[in-house]
Amino acid sequence: MNRHRIIVAGSVLVDMLGYGLIMPLLPFMARAWSDDALVVGMLGSLYAAMQLLLAPMLGAVSDRIGRRPVLLLCLFGSALAYLGLALADSLWFLAAAIALGGAAGSSMPVAQAYIADVTTPAERARGLGLLGAAFGLGLIGGAAIGGALSQYGLAIPPLLAAAIALLNALYATIALPESLPVERRRPQPLRPHNLLAPALSALHMPAVRPLLIAVALLNVAFAGLQSNIALFTLTRFGWGPEQNAVLFVFVGLCAAFTQGVLLGRLQPQLGEARLASGGLGLMAAAFALVGLVAQSGWLLFAPAAMLAIGMGLAVPAITSLVSLRAGAGRQGAVLGGMQALISFALLIGPISFGLIFDSFGPDAPYLVSGALLAGAWAITTLALTRPILAGASRSFRPSEDPEAQV
Repeated sequence: MNRHRIIVAGSVLVDMLGYGLIMPLLPFMARAWSDDALVVGMLGSLYAAMQLLLAPMLGAVSDRIGRRPVLLLCLFGSALAYLGLALADSLWFLAAAIALGGAAGSSMPVAQAYIADVTTPAERARGLGLLGAAFGLGLIGGAAIGGALSQYGLAIPPLLAAAIALLNALYATIALPESLPVERRRPQPLRPHNLLAPALSALHMPAVRPLLIAVALLNVAFAGLQSNIALFTLTRFGWGPEQNAVLFVFVGLCAAFTQGVLLGRLQPQLGEARLASGGLGLMAAAFALVGLVAQSGWLLFAPAAMLAIGMGLAVPAITSLVSLRAGAGRQGAVLGGMQALISFALLIGPISFGLIFDSFGPDAPYLVSGALLAGAWAITTLALTRPILAGASRSFRPSEDPEAQV
């Protein structure tokens, strides 16, 4: 059963690997047809828009026909999208490949449902945490892979991503069983979804509302960074894919060290609340430093390390806190709402920061991001120290949830 969870987490990893790979390379892919930061931001937001539109639909389809065929469709679709990126010879072809990648990368609700199918309420937080780790690793790992390989040609990273997605799809075809029995499937017709409903429903819960707001602010800032960093280094320092490769690999190594070493050692000593607050504080300081003092390319490495470490500590901690405070019987709905908020953030961030870049210069997006992260830090720190919220979280303990006692 653990092997099946890992395969499902691999599908999420492949989805976010593509997003992380695409965003830093978009300025270089699109520059043959446009060097406008807003155009680059719109292409990045197209990916998120497709996810936002299709993720609820794919979740509903998986309720009707099962999880396995939808997950496989997404994996094969991702492979095709990455191949399209490698072959794109026009801005419209590039946009079509990005749209397909966003559609195929909409499998998170299906993956979450698969985990819910195969876990008990007591195991569910751990299983969903595995998906959250795959999500974050894919974002950062994709940027590192894309940066490292782009020096050999912009077509190489998407070709590698296509091969990874195809291999994952073929292995899942052989090894991944269906998790939803026929008798538990819902045959009712598909209906249009209110895209805001999952997020609004989750935001109605006082115990998790501040954390979800912090997640939204964090992802707006991070999406703006991913879509803007290559334009920033190109404009400020004249860097191309080769120099960015060094920066992206460095960020990936810092993230891997954080996830593999620091998180495991610090979590038992500090707990999720301190990790969430400290990680957000590091990220806010990192963005501010880029906007204020990064006058030389090599000065980027210090704030880049701070950003990778801060995100590697904050994201798992916040995800865990949201899951625990939601309660075992509400985790799926709340995490689905959190995913909807993330999708909105990934939609808003690239367009907004592209416009800010064009209007106010290359430093402005990072100063704005620093302010957003400072707000996320203040909201999270205040929320996690308020007795009323602590009481609310106790009222949602998994042991008191009816499902946990079945």
